[in-house]
Amino acid sequence: MRTCLQRFFVFLLAVTVAASAAAAGISPEKRPETRPETPGWYSTQIGRFTVTALWDGTLDMPVAEVFKWPPPAQLKAMLARAWLPMTMPLSVNAFIVDTGTRVVMIDTGTGTSRMFGDRLGKVQANLRAAGYAPEQIDEIYITHMHTDHVGGLTADGRAAYPNAIVRADVREAGHFLSREKMAAHPNDKEDFESAMAMLEPYVKSGRFKPFDGRTELIPGVYARPAYGHTAGHTVYEVRSEGETLVLWGDLMHVAAVQLPLPAATVAFDAMPAQSAANRAQVYRDAAREGAWIAAAHIGFPGIGKIRADGKGGYTWVPISLIRGR
Repeated sequence: MRTCLQRFFVFLLAVTVAASAAAAGISPEKRPETRPETPGWYSTQIGRFTVTALWDGTLDMPVAEVFKWPPPAQLKAMLARAWLPMTMPLSVNAFIVDTGTRVVMIDTGTGTSRMFGDRLGKVQANLRAAGYAPEQIDEIYITHMHTDHVGGLTADGRAAYPNAIVRADVREAGHFLSREKMAAHPNDKEDFESAMAMLEPYVKSGRFKPFDGRTELIPGVYARPAYGHTAGHTVYEVRSEGETLVLWGDLMHVAAVQLPLPAATVAFDAMPAQSAANRAQVYRDAAREGAWIAAAHIGFPGIGKIRADGKGGYTWVPISLIRGR
């Protein structure tokens, strides 16, 4: 039997819970099963430019299946140090760079594509939550044409950004928009078909304008070749008032693996050695310069800096620690 003291504490706990529920307007018999999702957008300043991260959602990444090297045991140990499982949730992020005269989007998320599951497709909703309308996007710069980066270009077969010019490296366009290349890569047919469908409204309207290698696209925004993951994979550099932001695309997929071990490559790197070499160079430059990073697959908002760890790898420092929010 309970003592009087035990019964008192049980009674006190019940009263406290009931009072808390009443204060919150929740009856003990009927509690909400789910909570509304917080809009996934985050804005910061890079010089005089406003940069906004847009969260598309997450996909499940089976790390041991995706990475060609290092071996599974080493991968497991690296993930465990970051408290991550072997099949981990991978964030998909897109970004807006607002220069004050041009509004540029870097990648578009998955859109209505369900190639990667149903936990994605939130970029446009978060764009609106951040205060932008799709009609306000002047230009869209594509890092590469895999579906989680171009899937949001269209909706119901129409351009999702009706006033935007879309730009990508000529090598990327020459690969993914070529039926001859698709025939030569039957295992990647879904990627080719997706890219062709997503770009079609822009190509037909004359609003797809490829560029060739390193170039300044608009004042303060530059394309920088980082070929290897795909034929024309590109990172973008934003420079304003002494600050630099580098938008990585798929230069890196899993931070817990590829920051401490930049040589780690994934199965869908078209040219693994070139991808690893470019990753190492971009890492070195960013750490030396103290550049900001905007990463497609680091946990939202995916903005921060890296510093060399003295052992050939790098450490991620999120913007919340640097700027206090």
